[in-house]
Amino acid sequence: MTALVAFGTALATFGFMEFWAWFMHKYVQHGPLWFLHRSHHVRHPHSVERNDLFFLIYGGISAALFITGDNGGRWWFWVGVGIASYGAVYFFVHDVLIHGRLRFWKKSKNTYLRALNMAHKTHHKTAGRDGSAEFGLLWVSPKYLELARKQSKKPAGKIRNLEQ
Repeated sequence: MTALVAFGTALATFGFMEFWAWFMHKYVQHGPLWFLHRSHHVRHPHSVERNDLFFLIYGGISAALFITGDNGGRWWFWVGVGIASYGAVYFFVHDVLIHGRLRFWKKSKNTYLRALNMAHKTHHKTAGRDGSAEFGLLWVSPKYLELARKQSKKPAGKIRNLEQ
């Protein structure tokens, strides 16, 4: 397998994972697996929640693809790279930046990251299984990008706190 095909496979898998995460979040996590995902929609004092099991599931799939992928000789190894890469970005963006599970990043002036935070806050306005919106992670609706642009033009004291 050439390096270009390997990179392309990992990149295509990463891109597909954004759609897959949206689909699973909307139809499975807010559907039959709500009993696991619910922990993410309620405030609690725990650093670990049932919802974290989804991370273990995808980590296990990725690990299995690595282990059986002949150190990069098989195409599915690179699918595992794409899944693991998306998982790492998901953890950093969702758990660290948005939810502050590791408190080393407080605020961002970046329009995209602020829009992402707004969209996620919209998702969490509903604590129940039904009625949520904005199920994706990295794709942001243009309306949130526009709101973030408008807020960034306000004087510093007028920007409302977007952190959870």
